Amino acid sequence: MAALKSVKGFAAHDSSGVLKPFEFSRRATGTKDVVFKVKYCGVCHSDLHQMRNEWNSAVYPMVPGHEIVGIVTEVGSEVSKFKIGDHVGVGCMVMSCGACSFCKKQNEQHCSSLTWTYNSIDLDGTLTYGGYSDLMVANEKFVLRIPENLPLDGAAPLLCAGVTVYSPMSYFGMTEPGKHLGVVGLGGLGHMAIKFGKAFGLKVTVISTSPKKKEEALKNLGADAFVISKDMDEMKGAANSMDYILDTVSASHDLEQLMTLLVPDGRIVLLGIPPEPFKINPFSLIIGRRSVTGSDIGSIHETQEMLDFCGQKNITSTIEKISIDYLNMAMDRLVNADVKYRFVIDLDTIQRA
Repeated sequence: MAALKSVKGFAAHDSSGVLKPFEFSRRATGTKDVVFKVKYCGVCHSDLHQMRNEWNSAVYPMVPGHEIVGIVTEVGSEVSKFKIGDHVGVGCMVMSCGACSFCKKQNEQHCSSLTWTYNSIDLDGTLTYGGYSDLMVANEKFVLRIPENLPLDGAAPLLCAGVTVYSPMSYFGMTEPGKHLGVVGLGGLGHMAIKFGKAFGLKVTVISTSPKKKEEALKNLGADAFVISKDMDEMKGAANSMDYILDTVSASHDLEQLMTLLVPDGRIVLLGIPPEPFKINPFSLIIGRRSVTGSDIGSIHETQEMLDFCGQKNITSTIEKISIDYLNMAMDRLVNADVKYRFVIDLDTIQRA
């Protein structure tokens, strides 16, 4: 019988969310498994929610991380897509049932039996552990190829932040050059929405409560315009101008106010999850046939399509690279939105932690 793989990681052990060194085992390499040395892992805000049990679903010990990239070190005997030395990644999911209508249509992200990359139960009944660790084992169906021209550290957040933005843009047709896209919030998701929007040839306007982000949005990220949502004159000036709005904000805010920015037949897509439900006057939807919808992560097919697009356009996430012993401080900064725009852990640093 093949031996289990010894892995070093960092785990939260209770709802305090404090991360500590943690050694565990991953399964022996199966016939369809890809094994890779983890080089980098992005830090998603959902990691923080999970670690602190803010969604009431935490199982401890928890090794977070679902923006995982690295280099293949071993492949199973039936693996055909990957070889040793390939640049690969794993995102939010590592298995689905493969038999339901969603899986058959390559929409496995909607599968009711989905196995998440961490804080989930794997097929063998064990707890899944994420990418705050130095080694990953996953079924090749859920492993993504990272284009060779992309730096692995900047590519890591594409596996969640990137596809979360790309999927609705692709699905709802936000790819037509000349159309006007509004982006609410300038964080991990918002900055990717600007990059994709400009790559698709859209006019991009950032909508934010913070005037301090104007220069960053316009000069560094290439947005075309910036609207301060608390400035009623600026909001009126932008009324009835946007074909689409991607709303990435997870704090409570006024959705009615954003609806006024849409042209007739315009659409708002919700990506953030505020703590309180939105209130919408039906007239805001009926007049102008406007709509509000939501989107989660994308499928494996969409994720690979997004990665290939990023390779063609040289798109990566804007990151702050950190050592693993800085993780707890990074989480405190994440609470205060003090990062541009994604923390990425250098897993080579785990050897000295």
